[in-house]
Amino acid sequence: MLEKKKITTKERTPLNGISSKNNHFAYDMIVFSHLRWDFVYQRPQHLISRIAKHYKILFVEEPIPTKNSDENGLDLEFISPNLSVVKPRVSSILQIPKILRRLNIEEIKIAWFYSPAFMEVLHCIPAQHVVYDCMDELSLFKGAPLIIKEQEEELIKIADLIMTGGVSLYEEKSKYSPYVYCFPSSVDYQHFSKSKKDLKIPEDIQSIEKPIIGYIGVIDERIDMDLLKQTAELLPHHHFVMIGPVVKIDKKDLAQAENIHYLGMKSYDVLPNYLKAFDIAMMPFSLNDATKFISPTKSLEYMAADLPIISTAIKDVVRTYKDCVQIIHSPQSFKQAIENHFSTENSNFKDKYKEILQKTSWDNTASEMLNLLKIMKS
Repeated sequence: MLEKKKITTKERTPLNGISSKNNHFAYDMIVFSHLRWDFVYQRPQHLISRIAKHYKILFVEEPIPTKNSDENGLDLEFISPNLSVVKPRVSSILQIPKILRRLNIEEIKIAWFYSPAFMEVLHCIPAQHVVYDCMDELSLFKGAPLIIKEQEEELIKIADLIMTGGVSLYEEKSKYSPYVYCFPSSVDYQHFSKSKKDLKIPEDIQSIEKPIIGYIGVIDERIDMDLLKQTAELLPHHHFVMIGPVVKIDKKDLAQAENIHYLGMKSYDVLPNYLKAFDIAMMPFSLNDATKFISPTKSLEYMAADLPIISTAIKDVVRTYKDCVQIIHSPQSFKQAIENHFSTENSNFKDKYKEILQKTSWDNTASEMLNLLKIMKS
């Protein structure tokens, strides 16, 4: 699920191979992210690529662990004239300031955080302004370190601007700061609406019999595997297709059945081609700590493709899209929602989609964020 990268240069350099005299490393903003740029193309990539038209940005990924200091270094990719991605190869986040100093960075104008885990960097290299774009409640994710809650508390205290990826996150974070703004994740309508055109359907999904109920996104502890398996058993002649990387869970824990298919991670460019093969789009999320505050971006991507959507009762989905998304609570209601779609012709949901999509775009979201950055700096 990657967007095709526009990389003009790639350097793999040890720390002692970078001269502090290289003044061409001059950045207005440094973004610290737990997500890798070339992983699933989502909120950070959509926003930062747009904001980079106005600021020169260094995107710092979570470190690639090394065993000893002799292996320390970095991979540097130039995505566009104003956007570079650095992949630190260090034994801990504490060594990232050394990399930044090698890039001639002694002070940060704007430090933009996607993960509080990078807070230690600010203790070594100060920032004039601090921004926190909170897209998930990371402390509730599987394997999250206990300290991340304390790090987030510290980040919220010093942040000049806090933005959240959904209403539930806004309600939670605004308890602790007066500088919180809600920016729900948006959609690239032009990209995902391509699925309504005459696109070629990829071979690996074209070979699957219809009807197809499909999912596109990360496959992790947030997916209700029991719901998926039991619904597939109730509808043996329907096929359930999961597209995306499997992370943080063992593949043996995936729901297995002859009519459940895992096609792996796909390029962002070809996602509309896969959506074209879907008859129904699904969001079979568990209702657990990890999904308590999520606001799935895929809701809008499915809408841009004009697909009927079935979802479990995620709080932000229910309150925002209950008029056009079928909410289910069990395998039986999931089965019923699928059968109801195929037994009746109801396109009213598309009118609702149109109304929702007219109000949102990544361009508009980035523009509103840029306005806040200007106010913050004044």
